[in-house]
Amino acid sequence: MNEPPQLPDGSFAAWNRDRLAAARRGAAECGDVWQLEPGVCVAAAAGPCEAVLHRAQDFLKPSSPLFPPLKRAGGAPAPEEHAHARAVRMRGLRPQAVAARTGEIASGTARCADQWPTDRDVEILPLVRPVLAETGVRYLFSEDAPALLPFAWQLFEAREVLVRPSRWVWPRWVPTPARRFRTRQQAAFTSALRAVVRQRRSSGQLGDDVLGQMLRPSSRYGLLPEEVIFDTLPGITVATFETPSRAAGWILLHLARYPWAADRIAAEAALLPADPATTTSTHLDSLRYTQALVREVLRLHPPSWLLTRRASRQAQLGGYTIDAGSTVLVCPYTAHRDARQYPEPDRFQPERWLGDSGSPASPGVFLAFGTGPHGCEGAALAMAMLTLLTAQTARRYRLSEPPGPEPGYRVTTFEGLATAGLRLRAVGGDP
Repeated sequence: MNEPPQLPDGSFAAWNRDRLAAARRGAAECGDVWQLEPGVCVAAAAGPCEAVLHRAQDFLKPSSPLFPPLKRAGGAPAPEEHAHARAVRMRGLRPQAVAARTGEIASGTARCADQWPTDRDVEILPLVRPVLAETGVRYLFSEDAPALLPFAWQLFEAREVLVRPSRWVWPRWVPTPARRFRTRQQAAFTSALRAVVRQRRSSGQLGDDVLGQMLRPSSRYGLLPEEVIFDTLPGITVATFETPSRAAGWILLHLARYPWAADRIAAEAALLPADPATTTSTHLDSLRYTQALVREVLRLHPPSWLLTRRASRQAQLGGYTIDAGSTVLVCPYTAHRDARQYPEPDRFQPERWLGDSGSPASPGVFLAFGTGPHGCEGAALAMAMLTLLTAQTARRYRLSEPPGPEPGYRVTTFEGLATAGLRLRAVGGDP
């Protein structure tokens, strides 16, 4: 059997000591596909990563969501109902829908820049995350966002407890304290959402937001069962701000480290309307360099840097045989640092995303939002949030890191790539 090569000292113990270094070493020494341990393979380059993510029947996404369906008499939704729910959600999350609500998104992200304390070091993620949470929840639920936001925040807190590293890995059926806490918060969110749905249906005002799209019948699927809405929205709600918050930490750090890039963004952002609510998709599209910087940071530091799949049957990948039941770790982090796709891959160079005409180019395969059937539903929303947050921040402030030889943050990789404890200082100007 043609098995992928394995690092001589490869093991989960070595992997967990420094995941990023181990991933890069495996790609450098073993190639595009390699084994961490028998039965655990890593897709390290763009081609194999794309193949795994697109071949959804051969490489299955794990069936254990962070917020599994609550137990009820009717049982869990059928797979076709999940597919229906995703199709309906995408009506409200596709690029055209996001573009139509640019002013709302700009108003939300501007609040982060408006409230940043100046002339002192501030921990960034606790500042950014609540603002992005409010922006994301408002995008999903519009005028009902204030009623649902506290419950969405509790869902996020439950997520943080669940993903905290632990010495023990308990079977899924064990009701650990973290899982019981998750269930309580999920039930509370569902109860609040149920009240919103009933009010909208009784009034006949379903709304034009994502929830409203899910309440409308589809010509292809008909009416989506309410229980499917309640099962699928908790995870989507947290995802609208959790992943963008991780990305925002890396982006703001780069604004501090590369003032020449921040100056170019500030000049571009100076043309935005003074009132964020009047920002249009045309304004957003004009932020070409800002979008390029966001994409470059996401290339170097993809928040979802490692994706897990399971081989449903024996399959070929990168010229190697992958046994049925094997775990395949898809690694956008190393795929984005492949010199065959990106010249000088470790160099921060936003210009690589700009063509001669000033329009976005595609210098290599970009997997920051995944790809294939399970690609990120909220990619357009996340890009709009991050682009506007970046522009509005650079327009108002110049950022800097605290003085000292050591980084003012910790790189965490257990649940996404993040800058834990990142502190920055904002100096500057009037809005």
